[in-house]
Amino acid sequence: MKMVYSREILNFLVKKDVRKILKRKDSDAGERGKALEELQASLFNRFRSPDGAKRQEQRLCGPIASLTFNFVVAVSIIFMNKWVLKNIGFQFPIFLSFIHYAVSWALMAILNAFALLPASPPAKSGLLSLFTLGFVMSFSTGLANVSLKYNSVGFYQMAKIAVTPSIVLAEFIWYRNRVSVLKVVTLTVVSIGVAVATVTDLQFSLFGACVALAWIVPSAVNKILWSNLQQRESWTALALMWKTTPITLLFLGSLIPCLDPPGVLSFNWNFSNTLAILMSAFLGFLLQWSGALALGATSAISHVVLGQFKTCIILLGNYYIFGANPGTISICGAFVAIVGMSFYTYLNLCNSKHQSSKASLQNGSSLPKSKLIKENGEKHDGYGDESV
Repeated sequence: MKMVYSREILNFLVKKDVRKILKRKDSDAGERGKALEELQASLFNRFRSPDGAKRQEQRLCGPIASLTFNFVVAVSIIFMNKWVLKNIGFQFPIFLSFIHYAVSWALMAILNAFALLPASPPAKSGLLSLFTLGFVMSFSTGLANVSLKYNSVGFYQMAKIAVTPSIVLAEFIWYRNRVSVLKVVTLTVVSIGVAVATVTDLQFSLFGACVALAWIVPSAVNKILWSNLQQRESWTALALMWKTTPITLLFLGSLIPCLDPPGVLSFNWNFSNTLAILMSAFLGFLLQWSGALALGATSAISHVVLGQFKTCIILLGNYYIFGANPGTISICGAFVAIVGMSFYTYLNLCNSKHQSSKASLQNGSSLPKSKLIKENGEKHDGYGDESV
């Protein structure tokens, strides 16, 4: 009886209809596996591939979001660093910058360990650009903290005014970027307004003034390289930070014995002091990240103008909220600077709309792109255009 039952089961399994059912199940399993692979590939292209990560960064962190993020963090870290250097008595500004970048690198290493760090794009400019960026970033950040130690916040912000013409000149020499006469006049008005607004807080020493002057050139070059590498070579902010931070740490370590006083090991490393320094370091990571996002979404000069706007807002906030009285001249200078910044923003918006309409007209043309280039002699690589 058992033999007959087993033979019937075997005959049923070898029937054509049953073979079709089993084959259909295998086919469904294969389709599900293929769909899962396609989903994994789509997620990889969206978040891990260089182009996909760059598109996600541009979608989530546009100019307004990135500039606002950078504005909030920059205001916080200036007062935090001033508190650490003055009130806590941590008289080692270069070592403070070294701690900032070490904490940043550790946080990015954690992101990289969990595969959350965006991939780097294919190298176009080679290691020289990354090495140069890491080099100037060490001097820009280190000298900025030294300037904060020996100068007042007003003088520190005053030195930033010289960064604007430095960026305009450097971008013209390197990339042939031209700025319209109207924008030059607007930036001049902004600089004059900031100078008048901060003229009452110009406490500095001779050494601090020399450090502030030496900081101008690396600061300008740093902003230009950050903006250029992200906009023209599709680097994301975190990927570029991951590649350049070790270089910055190397040069900051070499600057410590030159610009910092001895005795960092004898500092009172109690819990409250260490916590304040680590908070400053975390804000340093956020500042570097938000600054890179802002430079990738806008331009080097727009980032400098944001810093000057921050100065005026701090001055007016102290006047209206905390009752500080910097003087009528300083208040008027701050309002003039803010009006100039608003007009500069308006010019940039008009320029963006003009470029967008021009691009849409070019896309709607029936002529191929190569033919348009030959007939009109236009450049489409971004060089020589007004991008500031």
